[in-house]
Parts: sequence; C-alpha cells; structure tokens
Amino acid sequence: MAYDSGMTRIVGGAGALPGAWPWIVSIQHPWVPDPGHWCGGSLISTQWVLTAAHCFDKFDNISLLYVVIGATQLTQPGHGAQMRSVKQLVVHQFYNPADMSYDIALLELDHPVQCSPYIQLACVPDTALRVSELQNCWIAGWGSTAARSQQASDHLQEAKVQLIDVQLCNSSDWYAGEIHTHNLCAGYPQGLIDTCQGDSGGPLMCQDNNADYWWVVGVTSWGKGCARARQPGVYTSTQYFYDWI
Repeated sequence: MAYDSGMTRIVGGAGALPGAWPWIVSIQHPWVPDPGHWCGGSLISTQWVLTAAHCFDKFDNISLLYVVIGATQLTQPGHGAQMRSVKQLVVHQFYNPADMSYDIALLELDHPVQCSPYIQLACVPDTALRVSELQNCWIAGWGSTAARSQQASDHLQEAKVQLIDVQLCNSSDWYAGEIHTHNLCAGYPQGLIDTCQGDSGGPLMCQDNNADYWWVVGVTSWGKGCARARQPGVYTSTQYFYDWI
C-alpha cells in the first residue's frame, strides 16, 4: 500500500485567528527547514501532548524535538507562546507503520505549561459522546498549503470538514478495506479540502451539539494524495483510545 510519507497538510483552508485553537501545538525539529514544523499535536494536559505515532518513524533521538504551544505564526510566536522540550515519547505498543494501524502517540513535556487565553487543554471524548452525530468539524495545522508543496505554512491554517461514514470510506470505490475500526474519515466526497503532507498528529475537532466547547475526536494519520475525490483524510479515533490515553 502506498501512503503519503512524512506528514499531512491542509489544502483549501484559510488562516486561523490567534487563540482560535488554543490546544494546537507545533512539534519541531532543528533539522527541518524553516519554520521548523514537523508535526502537529494537541495539548491534553499541562504536560502531555497527543499526536501520531508515525511522526517519529524517522527519529531515534527525541531529545532534539521541541514543542511550541500557543502560537499562530511560527516565525513570530508572540508573547502568548511557550516552548518545551520532550521528556518522553510513548508510542502505542501495537503501532504498525506498514498499515498505519494504532497510529497514536503521547509526548511528555519537560515541564508543565501555563494555561492562558492562547493555551488551553483539549477535551478527548469518552464512550458516551456520539461522535458520528457531530456536525461542526474542523481541521487545523501548519502543513503546506499546496498539494505538491513540502514547505510548511508559517501561519496556522484551518478548514471545515465533514465526518464521513467509515463504512462508506472503506467501500470499494474509496479506500477499499484499508480503514481500521479505530479510524475516522473526514473531508468531502468530492475532495478539494483535506489535510495532506505537514499536519500529521494534529487534531480533527468537532463542536459539541449542545454546547460551545470542542472535542478533539481524531488525530491526523494518513491519506492518499491531497484533497482527492473519494480519498478523504484518515484519522485515529481518540474515543477508541480514550482508556489508553
């Protein structure tokens, strides 16, 4: 199976306002060209970040990684941003890079962050939430904004997406059995808007149907190409892994 290697980016999105998605983090590596962004992630406690396991396929030495929290523009993070080193990487024990199953990981930061208007914790849904019924869903990240570009965006991008029924997503004209029970699909049947190379590990977020708050329901995992018809973004379900998290 051919997967996009590396990361995923947002195509067809727009610039996000400061503080719009205050749990989003940029996982950075000094060897990556400016702005240094490698993968996205979500702050789920003051010292832990939820992200994708495949972000670390190429890195043995996590001590070089650092995490930027509370930024919208990476080259000018602003006074509200904080930076942390990585103390520990926990990859799911069943993660398999060959078929991208169990593509979920946690990073422990070297010391806690302070919450602020620009830094807030993400909510992860337990089994009580009916994720499939959520209507207002968004993706965000610093991935490249053109389908063939490998350069990350300096400014956080966001795009509205639809959750797509997993059975439809797994049907013969779509992903033909490559979707796991612990995946979600999101995008549009016709393509056009998607996460593709540069936002791996970043969140798929849906607003609660009865309240103002948001749930991080997915971790960006993989997709084929960028914003292609019947090939939406594939995400790891946070609800499925609630107990593991």
